[in-house]
Amino acid sequence: MGELVLDNVCFAYEDDNIPKHLRKRHREQGFTDDELVLKHLNLIVRDGEFLCLVGHSGCGKTTLLQNLAGLLRPVAGTIAIDNKPLNRPGLDRAVVFQNYALFPWLTALKNVEFGVRQASVELGRNLSKQQIRDISQEYLVKVNMEKAQDLHPYQLSGGMQQRVAIARALAMDAEILLFDEPFGALDVKTRRELQAIMENLWIREEIRKTAVFITHDIDEAIFLADRIIFMTNGVFHQSFEVGAERPRDPETYPGSPEYKRIKADLLELFYNAKEASHEPMECEQVWESGVGR
Repeated sequence: MGELVLDNVCFAYEDDNIPKHLRKRHREQGFTDDELVLKHLNLIVRDGEFLCLVGHSGCGKTTLLQNLAGLLRPVAGTIAIDNKPLNRPGLDRAVVFQNYALFPWLTALKNVEFGVRQASVELGRNLSKQQIRDISQEYLVKVNMEKAQDLHPYQLSGGMQQRVAIARALAMDAEILLFDEPFGALDVKTRRELQAIMENLWIREEIRKTAVFITHDIDEAIFLADRIIFMTNGVFHQSFEVGAERPRDPETYPGSPEYKRIKADLLELFYNAKEASHEPMECEQVWESGVGR
């Protein structure tokens, strides 16, 4: 299971120069809308859903992901996974960052094993050393990195490093996968290859994980997502269901009416982002779009 629920989530960066007792009072009395980076977010991410968040720089996407990861805490509202409130980092969530985040002194295989081992300990799986090795190698095969398992990060290209990071996240068997523009620093060719790998992994996995994927790339979002949410000014501005069946052909799908329609609508939102409403979508719209489809 991996249903992710946001209930009236607000976030603001607090001034560390303010004494702690005053910061507590500030939290109790509330923040103004101008102070809030995330404003009253309501959302259900369905179990097994691949949700893409898009929006202009500074709209709150990465801040939201850091709240989902437990690296930041909301000043109001709650985030829950399967009805369990989330208030700290945990290995029930795996994060893939844009900068790869591999340990430079470990080989590709050892990097994946580290994640699997930590998840095994924290989540009480009690995997043996051989089981950890087998799982790690299995996922390196899935991202076509088995021949490079004994290489260190400095010996790998950016695309290869990101494949290892994706393998580690999937091998940890976390309930929630969080991606912060994982392909943003890669060239177009490598980016397309990794998008295809990601899509193939999604349809091959026996139990699909719930994923929240941040990107600036509209084409990437439409190709990968089950649903896309456009963010602006700290609110969810508009939601798009992507109904195309998987696998999606990267050569033919972009020519489909659905693809063209969603892309045109998203482009218009990007072009008009600064003029977009500061008001969030109606709560009913957000919650209903996240249930039962």
